[in-house]
Amino acid sequence: MGFLGVGWIGRHRMEAIVNGGFGTVAAIADTSQEMIAAAKQTAPDAQVVDGLDGLLALGLDGIVIATPSAMHAEQSIRALQSGTAVFCQKPLGRTADEVRAVVDAARTADRLLEVDLSYRFTEGMRAIRERVERGDLGRIYAVDLVFHNAYGPDKPWFYDPALSGGGCVMDLGVHLVDLAMWTLGFPAATDVSARLFAGGEPLAAAPDRCEDYASALITLEGGTAVQLACSWKVSAGQDAVIGASFYGTSGGAALRNVGGSFYDFTAEAYRGTSRETLATPPDEWGGRAAADWARRLGEGERFDPSAERLIDVAGVLDRIYGR
Repeated sequence: MGFLGVGWIGRHRMEAIVNGGFGTVAAIADTSQEMIAAAKQTAPDAQVVDGLDGLLALGLDGIVIATPSAMHAEQSIRALQSGTAVFCQKPLGRTADEVRAVVDAARTADRLLEVDLSYRFTEGMRAIRERVERGDLGRIYAVDLVFHNAYGPDKPWFYDPALSGGGCVMDLGVHLVDLAMWTLGFPAATDVSARLFAGGEPLAAAPDRCEDYASALITLEGGTAVQLACSWKVSAGQDAVIGASFYGTSGGAALRNVGGSFYDFTAEAYRGTSRETLATPPDEWGGRAAADWARRLGEGERFDPSAERLIDVAGVLDRIYGR
């Protein structure tokens, strides 16, 4: 494996792969010597190379990309075209067109592509999805999604739409939209309406500023109504408010964070006024997506057509942004 970008997220994914025994860290690349030194503590034998070119020159089996969002699509495409499998941080691209180009490159190269949509790998969401797929909740007619971050990103590029592709929707909303569509089997979105704000001021369609608050109503094929709200730096009364609730004709289920945590979740199933616990902390879920990709790569898996669903999610985000 090669690792392009070894900040906190890149190192955390590296540790999950190494600790799971799913791959060897052959090389790392980062512009920060401090980050390289920290990564070397996990992978002391890894070669330090200069950027993506240095990694691709080694003929690696796979590359983990954890760089600023504006670079994801181009870097992923170059890696895939070289014959290297890719695990990329979200978002895979800033627009649906960028995401489509990466997926097309993976299909053409017949290489495994996965994106770090890590909330899919929480025990709670896995349990909820199983209930939905079995029909335990009946027909799902409503989904409520929320992700409020009381802080917001600490790097300037997040606030430049040319570099990030958008604000809190691109950063947090992508997880929510993916969770809803993944849980329900990726039905098409038939209608999307949204309101975006920056500093409390409404933004026009295709905004030139990054939104720090967004609300959206997404109607899915079959009529399911999905309500989404996400934000940065909101007065939430705690570090974060995260939830995904699914309401069906025979019951409901919800994932919710505990005590404002970004990492601890409970999941419950509901029927009338009764409830059943499906999952509780602790749950070390953060690196499972990366470990899953590395395991599948080691087993010889190549292009997975389910990667095409990434385009569907990106298309919904485009419509939220009015582009």
